[in-house]
Amino acid sequence: MNEFDLIVIGGGPGGYVAAIRASQLGLKVALIEKRATLGGTCLNVGCIPSKALLDSSEAYHQAKSSFARHGVQIGDVKLDLGTMMARKDSVVKGLTQGVAGLMKKNKVTVFTGIGKLVPPSGATHKVQVGEQTLSAPRVLLATGSEPTRIPTVPFDGKFIVDSTGAIAFDKVPKHLIVIGGGYIGLELGSVWARLGSKVTVLEFLPRIFPLADAEIADAAHKSLMKLGLTFQLETKVESATVQGNEVVVKVTGKTGPAEFRADKVLVAVGRRPYSGGLGLTEVGVKLEERTGVVPVNEDFETNIKGIYAIGDLIPGPMLAHKAEEDGVAFAERLKGIKTKIHYDRIPSVIYIWPEIASVGPTEEEVKKTGREYRVGKFPLLYSPRAKCMDEAEGMVKVLADAKNDKLLAVHIFGPRASDMIAEAVAVMEFGGSAEDIGRICHAHPTLSEALKEAALGVDKRAIHM
Repeated sequence: MNEFDLIVIGGGPGGYVAAIRASQLGLKVALIEKRATLGGTCLNVGCIPSKALLDSSEAYHQAKSSFARHGVQIGDVKLDLGTMMARKDSVVKGLTQGVAGLMKKNKVTVFTGIGKLVPPSGATHKVQVGEQTLSAPRVLLATGSEPTRIPTVPFDGKFIVDSTGAIAFDKVPKHLIVIGGGYIGLELGSVWARLGSKVTVLEFLPRIFPLADAEIADAAHKSLMKLGLTFQLETKVESATVQGNEVVVKVTGKTGPAEFRADKVLVAVGRRPYSGGLGLTEVGVKLEERTGVVPVNEDFETNIKGIYAIGDLIPGPMLAHKAEEDGVAFAERLKGIKTKIHYDRIPSVIYIWPEIASVGPTEEEVKKTGREYRVGKFPLLYSPRAKCMDEAEGMVKVLADAKNDKLLAVHIFGPRASDMIAEAVAVMEFGGSAEDIGRICHAHPTLSEALKEAALGVDKRAIHM
């Protein structure tokens, strides 16, 4: 009854996609998820609810700041935060129910609870979930990641929160301090800034978005400042304590010690693999001591035969779509299909507004290799479609090999960059060049024309600037 060909622990984007693909390939699959709903962090408390709030807050902000320029007069704009949060919850509910439906459609047996490997681990692995014990020759670990903690800034779930808490405030904070200048902190910081919060960002490094192309990050920094966010860079947070109804945050900055006070603090300094409580050490699965990452081979197998890992648990970018690709590749490789993922061609997106999207190395990383390259840029100021949208802030940047024109990277800061980047990913996957993009006919007027112009700019052939 509880014997399967594959047991997947974790029902997030990596786990449920792996379960579906494995079932499609003929395996009898069990999926274990600790939450009452499937979808993992991404659908329940991460990607999806945050994007719902980003879109809602942007609509509110546009109604207040830019609709009048379009000739749309709507009078006094009021915020109904309760309705906004209810809409977010409705989006999440619909999508998680959709994943549950996919499990039934694909005949995947779902167990709710915490899955834990039970020693000894032999030819058949056993996993305890509640009072039941499941067995299978193969177990896939797909438990994702959790927020990184700062020991001196402990979460209390009310005043000092992680990203889960920051998508569920019952009122708009008067002052929100965001610790960390990466994508999670600044996406959520921009939500609350649009809704009326004073937002202060404390970042240890000299710039925000440290993994992004520096030129793009600098443009985004200026844009966020126009939105009202303030930044304290090269600032180390020493402690945060709750005093009454506010949090006192003590820091050491470029000019020495300082103190900030706010009614809410969001800690967003990164994420780390979620591997605790799975029984990994008991069955002998090796973890990298410092990071908690699970080393795997090209088939996603750990050091223990029959135990595999994907997604945020293993090396590579911690992205939902990367986990999905891992899940498909894992299942296919089990059946002898030698699927390979090019991790250097996985796009990344930062959902501030305008958005940031990129694929490939930053210009700084290309420079470090000593490789000769050329750059084409196209400011959206010259894009007819961006002008019509009243969204002409941003640019497209294309990096290509100086000798053979091979497309090395594309970085976009602009509206709908998350959608535009797919063309660049496709061209890179097929080993294409900047010339290939420049020769493709793009519909007019569209935002994607800006990518064509930037690609032409690599050879100084841009037409519209």
